[in-house]
Amino acid sequence: MAFKVGPLPLPIYAVLSAVTIAAAFAGKLPNDIIGGLSVMLLMGFLLGELGSRLPILKQIGGTAILCLFVPAALVGYKVMDPEMMKAVTTTFKVANFQYFYIACLVAGSILGMPHRVLVQGFLRMFVPLLGGTLTAVTAGILVGLLFGYDPLHTFFFILIPIVGGGLAEGVLPLSIGYSEIMQRPQGELVAMMVPAALMGNVVAIISSGLLHRLGQKYPHLSGNGVLVRSGDDQELLAEKGADRPLELRLMGAGLLLSCGFFILGALLAPVTGIPGPILMIICAALLKLAKILPAEMEAGAYQINKFMSTNLTFGILVAMGMLLVSWPQLVSSFTIGYFAICGVTVIAMIASGFLIGARLKMFPVESAIVTACHSGLGGTGDVAILSASDRMGLMPFAQISTRIGGAAMIVIATLLARLVYGG
Repeated sequence: MAFKVGPLPLPIYAVLSAVTIAAAFAGKLPNDIIGGLSVMLLMGFLLGELGSRLPILKQIGGTAILCLFVPAALVGYKVMDPEMMKAVTTTFKVANFQYFYIACLVAGSILGMPHRVLVQGFLRMFVPLLGGTLTAVTAGILVGLLFGYDPLHTFFFILIPIVGGGLAEGVLPLSIGYSEIMQRPQGELVAMMVPAALMGNVVAIISSGLLHRLGQKYPHLSGNGVLVRSGDDQELLAEKGADRPLELRLMGAGLLLSCGFFILGALLAPVTGIPGPILMIICAALLKLAKILPAEMEAGAYQINKFMSTNLTFGILVAMGMLLVSWPQLVSSFTIGYFAICGVTVIAMIASGFLIGARLKMFPVESAIVTACHSGLGGTGDVAILSASDRMGLMPFAQISTRIGGAAMIVIATLLARLVYGG
């Protein structure tokens, strides 16, 4: 009972797995959200546990890699049980559970940030992030041209996924927006973008570890976890946001609030021409900046976000791998040119953050590490990047880089895609 698979003790996990597998083989697995969630969570908990324990993999985002690649391979080699596949399809696509997950994740991630950190942290990181992103995009497109890649393909399907804020909060809503605009299957688009997001995260983690060693060798370049040389960011880093004791009533309010944001996005989409999931990000950010919502409502959205991200992220990644990622297309993506584009893009962004931070009276090592988080796989990517550099205290700035920077890139990319592909 002490050994756990996800939140479940091993014996209980084994029993639930046996029940689900037996029901699938007997043709009795419910073809609805009950059967689909059971399959998604059982696979997600197991693969997530393996990814967090296996050597090397656990340092480079192994949970996301296994949760995406293993289901995609099982489907690609026709090993996945058809009853399980049908239940997951009904849950994820027919019942639109992916939209529900995105709504809860996006609303809570933005509304849960401390307002002062959001504003002042963004202003502090705006120039390094902007400079790093522009440098990364330029370098990535140039390397892409060198290997014969179309610049538009490089930008929309390789570079944007790297800086889009991860898989669940970046690639998933981005693929929905692209699909609506380009009239192409969402799965085809996801398969093109997932490898870039994963590779970018790996390069960022390795680079962060190297930056830590650079700071140890040249102490004048490192603040040992302090970003600004004057030290006036310490009060900002100590700021607490919507993190408060769990309140079930607030979670209910946050759940409804998240759904309301999504409905508002769908309502405004025909008027603006911008996909609903993207509008939801804009609306949440504007409300947060305007400080219109009561603090307890923001706390409710944050708490439902934490529940969803803690318990359902691995399951969502399993469904993405199973239904949206084409295994042959995924394997064919891993070419020397593709590796070069992803690697140069992230390295150029980090180098730019290092140089710009030095000019802005920041410690270059810390500035580069926070900029590196712009290419991380969401919150788990931030943890991996900051852990590799022993800079966990920079998490508020990392969240600005990943969440706000990623959301901004998704909005910009979607608007540009509308201009280029919208007809």
